[in-house]
Amino acid sequence: MQADIGLVGLAVMGENLVMNMESKGFSVAVYNRTLQRVRDFVGGRAAGKNIIGANSLEELVSALKPPRRVMLMVKAGKPVDDFIDKLVPLLDVGDIIIDGGNSNYHDTMRRVSFVETKGLLYIGVGVSGGEEGALKGPSMMPGGSFEAWEHVKPIFQTICAHVDGSPCCEWVGAGGAGHFVKMVHNGIEYGDMQLICEAYSIMKNILRMGAYEISGIFDGWNKGELNSYLIEITRDILKYEDENGLPLIDSILDTAEQKGTGKWTVDTALDEGEPLTLIGEAVFARCLSAMKDTRLKGSTLFEPIVSDMEIDKGEFINHLEKALYAAKIVSYAQGYALMRAVAKKYGWRLNYGEIALMWRGGCIIRSAFLGKIKDAFDADPDLENLLFAPYFVKKINTAQTGLRTVCSTAITKGVSIPALSAAASYFDGLRSATLPANLLQAQRDYFGAHTYERADRLRGEYFHTDWTGRGGATASTTYTA
Repeated sequence: MQADIGLVGLAVMGENLVMNMESKGFSVAVYNRTLQRVRDFVGGRAAGKNIIGANSLEELVSALKPPRRVMLMVKAGKPVDDFIDKLVPLLDVGDIIIDGGNSNYHDTMRRVSFVETKGLLYIGVGVSGGEEGALKGPSMMPGGSFEAWEHVKPIFQTICAHVDGSPCCEWVGAGGAGHFVKMVHNGIEYGDMQLICEAYSIMKNILRMGAYEISGIFDGWNKGELNSYLIEITRDILKYEDENGLPLIDSILDTAEQKGTGKWTVDTALDEGEPLTLIGEAVFARCLSAMKDTRLKGSTLFEPIVSDMEIDKGEFINHLEKALYAAKIVSYAQGYALMRAVAKKYGWRLNYGEIALMWRGGCIIRSAFLGKIKDAFDADPDLENLLFAPYFVKKINTAQTGLRTVCSTAITKGVSIPALSAAASYFDGLRSATLPANLLQAQRDYFGAHTYERADRLRGEYFHTDWTGRGGATASTTYTA
């Protein structure tokens, strides 16, 4: 018997994808660098299944139907390159290597070019949904060698999540487009999680609510416009009891970790000059949380905030719901603006409505909200900014009072809200016909002769002023993001 696809890497995601594929009628050959893991898997969880264990890459490749499809589910970075180098000599022209890990899209672009020079095809596919998604149906974002798509499409679109009968998997684009879109997904995920954590912190520290009561608020929100996987699991986390019968959340240390995809998203935004402020603050919030000892010291040095501000609890929770929704719109708007900028740079024809559809099921950021994003881009594929879509203009006009109320209250009460405040600041900047950057440019010209444009002249004409009378007429070159 020859298998439909081979998979390398039997960690939790790899194992679950194999079980998913087999349950949907595909035969799978598996290999892991630690051979005992192959034996344990084939003799245990996969026993009696249409799954073939391989003791070497050579054995794995020989067990596959042509064109051979080999999917790597290994740690990003050098391990991917190492396996590519080992697989290339074993494969024939037209065979396909698939990277299903969280690889940096720049690496994927390089690998596509390299593998194609060997006569092979390469796909970098973003896979979202965690272990449960991998087993029951993830969101999948493939890109790379388009000729390979027809050979993996039947598998990917069968094993992925489906919403209203549509698969949460479609071809994204050339080069590293698939992994790039997954990276932006993860950046938005960072933002969503931080916003939810700030809402939790506000209810805990300003409204003095306990975990069970806060869980009830999230349960109510999950029945409305904020319906999403992350709101749902937050509800469940907050009511989960420890062995002592008390909420487990209150015993978890407040230091967060990260794997790097959020940082990659922010790095890319900086490279492209895109103001990805909310996601950037979400990444930095994790960094600050990790500085536990420093924060403990800080908590002893500064005077506590004393405020006699009176708060109507029910009204404030309504404001908080609207604030969370408004900030969520801003986060996605920034993420989509970054996708548009990078797609233009590399000539990718990203289907933004289709991407929203791919994210509606299986992935971590899945929510009812994404259907509105798809509608916005279906109505205007060239939409400049998601905030400019008529639906979201109406929504944020309604919600901005809540956002401002929550931000001003949290600041007055001394509660940290980096992502919520970043959302308000970005929105106010975007809706401002004038910003104080005229002064900034004057400062740059004063100390560095960096020049400036004039509001009363055509764009693209630059001027320099000898501000002190001691300078000259020579201007400096400039970098414009």
